[in-house]
Amino acid sequence: MPQISDQTQKLILKYQEWKKSLQLKEGALTIHVDEVASKVAAFYEKVRAIVDWKEEHLMRRAAIIRKLKRKFFEKELVSINTANELGESLVLELIRGGHFPNDRIEEKKIRDAQRIITKYVSILKRQKVEARLYNWILEIAACEIEEAISPPLKEKALIDYMSESMKERIKITGRISLQMDEDEKNTQIYIAVQRALFKMDAPAIGYNLLKYRHPNWSQFSQEETANATSDIKEIWRKTEKGLNHPLGDKFYKICERYDAPYLILGDIISENPTDAGEKISKLETLESLIQKAYKKRAATIKTRINRAAVYATLSIFITKIALALALEVPFEKYVIGAYNPLALAINIIFPPALMFFLVSTVRPPGRENYSQTIREVIKIVFKTEKKDVYEIRPSRRQGFFFASIVAFFYFLSFLLTLGVITYILYRLNFSILSYLIFIMFISLIAFAGTKIRQRAEELRVIEAKENFFDIILDIFAVPLIQLGNWLANRWQKFNVISAVFSALVDMPFLVFVEFIEHWRYFLRERKEKIH
Repeated sequence: MPQISDQTQKLILKYQEWKKSLQLKEGALTIHVDEVASKVAAFYEKVRAIVDWKEEHLMRRAAIIRKLKRKFFEKELVSINTANELGESLVLELIRGGHFPNDRIEEKKIRDAQRIITKYVSILKRQKVEARLYNWILEIAACEIEEAISPPLKEKALIDYMSESMKERIKITGRISLQMDEDEKNTQIYIAVQRALFKMDAPAIGYNLLKYRHPNWSQFSQEETANATSDIKEIWRKTEKGLNHPLGDKFYKICERYDAPYLILGDIISENPTDAGEKISKLETLESLIQKAYKKRAATIKTRINRAAVYATLSIFITKIALALALEVPFEKYVIGAYNPLALAINIIFPPALMFFLVSTVRPPGRENYSQTIREVIKIVFKTEKKDVYEIRPSRRQGFFFASIVAFFYFLSFLLTLGVITYILYRLNFSILSYLIFIMFISLIAFAGTKIRQRAEELRVIEAKENFFDIILDIFAVPLIQLGNWLANRWQKFNVISAVFSALVDMPFLVFVEFIEHWRYFLRERKEKIH
């Protein structure tokens, strides 16, 4: 009978610790918020999730960042003493909004949030920072607060498990093996694993890199914080350098291809960590558990991509309506003098239709992929003398002439794609402004849809085969998707509707929710006095 590997046994122990951490300590005081006020706040957070659309696993941190900005990080920083008082209101808001469960968060988490806020206010007060560094510090603060309130023990255990496994399997060959030392290689594996397993974004990975290089970061004393402040720009520079490594995509490609077995194993163990060791040690039982976990995750992925498609489409649709009312209709009516309702209807209907097409045509991996997943899970669970090797090789060098030719044809395909779209819009009597808005939103939908389709590939171990039609389609689709990627990055910075919500709606709504909560407490106290 094969034996479970030492790394797998460590993973099971860490999952057992995670399971224990979910149980509240006896006598521990927890935070309670009013249920009615919580429902109202949670509804508003769902509206914000549409306006500020991000991927589902990023929404909680986005809410923390938004609340931090509104409370004290924006404009002039408050004093450290005032920052100490803001932890409670921040945690209460997050629980009301449904980002953390009611009656499950211990009151001591408020002190943890206060300590973190104080630390980052101290860093920002000691040194003037540029806008990009300021935003990075804000994002790191949000990551640390999120982690302090709800430690991701299970996720961290799986990341460490896959990272150690990939260190044994990934080999650097060719000329780059002389340029990359072991520490640099391990750092890139650590980054790639986080991206592959949990689709972590740059701020979350940056925060984990920070702890990777400074293990005591979250427990820094005042003196250590002062020392870190003087080095904050260098810390930021090193973190950004690691995230933007020229070989990062190659590491990610390997980790993304082989992440499914680790996710499936994590799902199996998390069901019942106490008995997991005994169950997975039996080959027949393990195969049965893999089948169950595989089907469950496939169903979860389908639900997740449908929800993401709805949120992304609604976000873009609402912005499209706002632009149509604010710009398109007045421009056509008062500048051109001719209003085209057909153009407006196409501009509104076509982007959601495209998203529906992109999501509905997603096909799950076939039977062969499932069989390969079983084999891959068995490889990582049990001890084996021979391990698979995944090579990272240097990219093929292109001469200036061929690189120029490729770049020219890529640019030509981009112009041709835009030309065809523009010609169709011209035949439909679109205005110049409508051209720009239509192309912008089609690009955004194409990019968002492509990312959602990539999420559907989470369980794929065997690379999908491309046919001739896929190759031809990519020639014209990739430039449009790249444009959408570029626009999406600016979308986050210049989302006007989000800015309006933050400036005009957030604070009044917060006051309204707090009023509901205080009013209900007042009524409850009065009722208790009735005998």
